[in-house]
Amino acid sequence: MKKLAMSLMLSLGLVAGAEAGDAAAGEKLAAVCGACHGADGNSPAPTFPKIAGLGEKYLYKQLMDFKSGERANAIMAGQVAALSEGQMADLAAYFASKKISVGYADKDKVALGEKVYRAGNLATGVPACLACHAADGKGMAAAGFPALGGQHSAYIKAQLMAFQEDKRANDANQVMRDIAKKMSNKEIEAVSAYIQGLH
Repeated sequence: MKKLAMSLMLSLGLVAGAEAGDAAAGEKLAAVCGACHGADGNSPAPTFPKIAGLGEKYLYKQLMDFKSGERANAIMAGQVAALSEGQMADLAAYFASKKISVGYADKDKVALGEKVYRAGNLATGVPACLACHAADGKGMAAAGFPALGGQHSAYIKAQLMAFQEDKRANDANQVMRDIAKKMSNKEIEAVSAYIQGLH
């Protein structure tokens, strides 16, 4: 819990200085993003994330991390290589202004997924996801915590596994890595499925 509180304070400090973007300018730059993420940020492919409505500060940080290499992804590194900080801020503003589409949760996984999302797992020290991502999955934009509700379950699962295996390490204060390492694979699958239908 201490790390979670520290992460929140750190995130607020880091994102406070982020440049505010211009959504209209971002729309002009967004066409290339549509190939993977959909024209409005709602990717039709479950392996590519929906980026609509994720929150401007979160999106901006991810773009900056792809550019710096802090978040490793060869495709995204190539896409952001020529972008300025201002252009990344504009893209973040554009996609943050879009509404995420909601999918359906796997009925067999809803009960466990909802339990983990809303209450965590006290026995293993997994905190409730809603502490940072809100009860309705809309996240905490001011803190840079992304909206999760409606995100593809395959993408959520892949990211939790990446955090668990230290393959993704751009989380403030290692919070997501610490949480994912405490989760069982069954919990990861269930919470990922639950999130896909959360709204």
